[in-house]
This record gives sequence, structure tokens and C-alpha cells, in this order.
Amino acid sequence: MKPLIKICGIQDLQILHELLRIDEVNFIGFIFYIHSPRNVKDSFLQEIKKIDFKNKRPVCVYVNASRKLIQETSSYFKDPILQFHGDETNDFCNSFTNEFWKVIRVKDLSSLNKITEYPDASAFLFENYEKAKFGGTGKSFDWDYLENIKSLDMKMIVSGGINIKNVHNAINIEPWCVDINSGVESSSGVKDLKLINEIIEVYKYET
Repeated sequence: MKPLIKICGIQDLQILHELLRIDEVNFIGFIFYIHSPRNVKDSFLQEIKKIDFKNKRPVCVYVNASRKLIQETSSYFKDPILQFHGDETNDFCNSFTNEFWKVIRVKDLSSLNKITEYPDASAFLFENYEKAKFGGTGKSFDWDYLENIKSLDMKMIVSGGINIKNVHNAINIEPWCVDINSGVESSSGVKDLKLINEIIEVYKYET
């Protein structure tokens, strides 16, 4: 079974409307982190309430955010998933009424032990570790590490610079979902519809 697809870092209405038309896209991510070039602006957020996500789930992404910021921004979406990239505890992540995903920053094999600290996470997203850098690095880690936890009863999301050249490698890991972000951008934070369509085409014909 092919993994689900999440396109993350959306802050452009035209791109959002195009993603809503692509059947293969299951999740659409919105980043609320001021240090990210993909940080959602207030003007964009105001338009969200008018959007019908149809059969796609919005994912709100946070890094050590305040409860107030999380509650205010996620309220613009219907039934969003909360994705936590920082040092949030399981209790904090689980204190909202929303389903949540926890990000594990992978430095080495021992990094994977962090999953035991989040028993209430509905899925785990694995990204490359880079010191003092949260919210994605645009680089891949050694995806072979994930072979060590594939037997666990968990939903695994793989991320890290996934683009048209390596998306087949990500699919071959057989994760529950692949997270695509910088690999479909023409410049930092700027999604490119041509690159999105190209990677979707590759995905569709993967066996």
C-alpha cells in the first residue's frame, strides 16, 4: 500500500486551492513558527475560514509555541491535526482537543528512543537533526535507521528534503505517510506548482 502524502509549508492561497484539487494529497501543513520562511501570515490565516478542505486534513505545525498561539491559530481550521516539532511534553501535546503528531529529530539511532515519551501521539514524523534548528532542515537523515522501528505499532511519517529524485526511496521505506516541503520549492518558502505536479506524477507510477 502506498504511503499517504502531506505537502507542508503552505502560505499561498493559489497553491492551496491547487492542492485541494490533487487527489493524491491527503494532508496540507501550515507552519506557525516565526523563524521559518514558511510562517503563516495573518492575512493568509484570515482566508482559511472560507476554505473547504473537502477530504483533506489540515495540519498545524508548531515549535515550542504558547498555548494561546496554538489555540488561536488552530481555531481557523476544522478538525486540524497539531504537529509538534519542539521540546513539548506528551502531556502538553495531549492537553488540546486535537489529534497530534510528534516530530522526532534524528541524529543517530538512539534518537528513536524518544518515541516512548509520547504514548498519546497518533503518528510520529521523523526529520533530520540539526543543532538549534527546528521545523525542518531540508536535508535527509539515514532513513535506514527507521528499519529498526518498523515492527512497532505506530504510524511513521518520513521527511527531510524529499524531492523528485529521492521520493521513490522514501516510498520504499513503506512509511504511513511522506512529508514533502522544501523539495517542491523554487526558492526558500516558495512552493512551485510544477514541482508539486512532477513529484505527484512520480508517486502515482511508483509500484
